[in-house]
Amino acid sequence: MTPRHDTGSGAAMEVTHDHLLDGRIRYTQPAQGFRSGIEPILLAASIPLRPGERLLEAGSGAGAALLCAAERVPDIIGVGIEIDPELAQLAQVNARANDYKNVMFVAANILTLPIDGRFDHACANPPYHAADSTKSPLPNRDRAKQLPDGALDAWARALAAPLRHRGTLTFILPAALLSVCMRAMEDAGCSIDAVLPLWPKIGRPAKLILVQAIKGGRGSPRLLPGLVLHESSGGFTGATGAILRSAAPLILS
Repeated sequence: MTPRHDTGSGAAMEVTHDHLLDGRIRYTQPAQGFRSGIEPILLAASIPLRPGERLLEAGSGAGAALLCAAERVPDIIGVGIEIDPELAQLAQVNARANDYKNVMFVAANILTLPIDGRFDHACANPPYHAADSTKSPLPNRDRAKQLPDGALDAWARALAAPLRHRGTLTFILPAALLSVCMRAMEDAGCSIDAVLPLWPKIGRPAKLILVQAIKGGRGSPRLLPGLVLHESSGGFTGATGAILRSAAPLILS
C-alpha cells in the first residue's frame, strides 16, 4: 500500500519515502506526478555556495535541490518558492525531517511574490515543455513541466531582482533552450559566465545543460567541457556518482 501524507488540504497525498545523496537525506515525494530526477542534485552541486550565504530557488517541488545544497554546504540559508501548496508543505516536512533549520519553503508564485532581502545565489529547474505539448492526466505535472510563452524571461527577472551584485543565477534545462535562456538571463541583468553540457554518454548529444550567470558581470561566456553522466554500460560515471552519492561539487567557475 502506498503511504499517504496529510498536506492539510483535506485530502491525503500518496507519497514514497526515498533518499538522496546515498541515504544522507530522507526524502518524501509524491508517488505520482512530478518526481525528482538527478536534475535538482546536479543543480545544487553547481552553485558556488559558501557557509552562511543565502540561496533562493524557484519551482522547488518537494525540496530536493535546497536539501542537497544544505547538506553539501553547512549553515546556508535556503528559501524555496513553490506554486503548489501541497508540494511546498511536503518540502517543509522534508527540511524538518533532516534538521535543516535554515531552509524554508513558501507556497507562492515566484512571478508575483514580493521577496525581501538580498540573496547571494538563485537557481531553478524551470518548466520547459511547450504550452501546447501533450497534456498529462495529472494537473500538477503539467504545471511543473509546461512553459507558457515568455515564462523563462519572467523567471529570470524574478530570480535576478533580489540577487546581490555579483550574485549567481543558475538554471538547468534542455539544451534546445540554450539561446532562449541566455537571452533571458542577459535581459535580466545577468551576464552569462558558464555553460556546461550534460552528456548522457560519450558521443551522445547533450540533452541538458547548466547555465550560470553573474548579476552585473562583464565577462564573456565560457563553454565548459561538460559532464558525462553515464558509462557505456549504463551506470553513472565516477564524476557523476561522486555528485549524486557523495555531495561532491560541480565546479563551473
